[in-house]
Amino acid sequence: MKQTESLRSLLSREAFAQKQDNPTPLYMQVAGVLRTLIETGRLVPGEALPSERTIAETTALSRVTVRRGIDLLVREGVVRQRRGSGTYVSTPVERFEQPLAAITSFSEDMISYGRQPATRWLAREFASPSAREAMTLGLSPGDRVARLHRLRLADDLPLAVELAIVPARLFSSLETLGDSLYEALAAAGARPHKALQRMHACALPEFEAALLKAEPGEPALYLERVSRTGDGAIVEFTRSHYKGDRFDFVAELNLEPSQNV
Repeated sequence: MKQTESLRSLLSREAFAQKQDNPTPLYMQVAGVLRTLIETGRLVPGEALPSERTIAETTALSRVTVRRGIDLLVREGVVRQRRGSGTYVSTPVERFEQPLAAITSFSEDMISYGRQPATRWLAREFASPSAREAMTLGLSPGDRVARLHRLRLADDLPLAVELAIVPARLFSSLETLGDSLYEALAAAGARPHKALQRMHACALPEFEAALLKAEPGEPALYLERVSRTGDGAIVEFTRSHYKGDRFDFVAELNLEPSQNV
């Protein structure tokens, strides 16, 4: 009853009448009203949304419009769909802010949040680099690398899958390598001082999805980082997949005094 009353009051036909002062597409209006129901607690985590048919009948909108609105919320992670069951309000998840203005390790970031970082090794070996890895690290023919493939966790929560490639000359052995690569690099006299990092959205590959307890194709963040020491030597080439619903990457921007806007 509560749900039906909320729908009739907030998803009324009049609420979605196309007006000259509201050019927002109808499907986005549907998503916005459902989002409001969730944010105000009238639809709670784990609760099923009304069916597309019910929403369409209540709003006098087409089911195609309603479906597009719900699909938008699915992409945002606000709701999730279970095949053959329905659409449910997602349980809020803790998000971590990762600054882009400084070089920090995953372990340092998690400790700053009061979480216990951990590593599950997927591969830890000396190997020949791929052509791209050799070119990125500036290696000579015959040089080898340390291939460090890890699942990164915080309090047993899987957050990222990282593949770090480091010149083999920096480590005499990998058996004693701890959770923090940057601590190991610092001990080897090769602590990174600057890095170039690229980031883009991607669909989570099947291998990484299984490790992160996610579904293949879920939104994720893919990062590539190339780090250098103070004298310019490249000491790290890391590729990572981060769960898209867990991280916010934050950069502080400053306007130069000479610039005008």
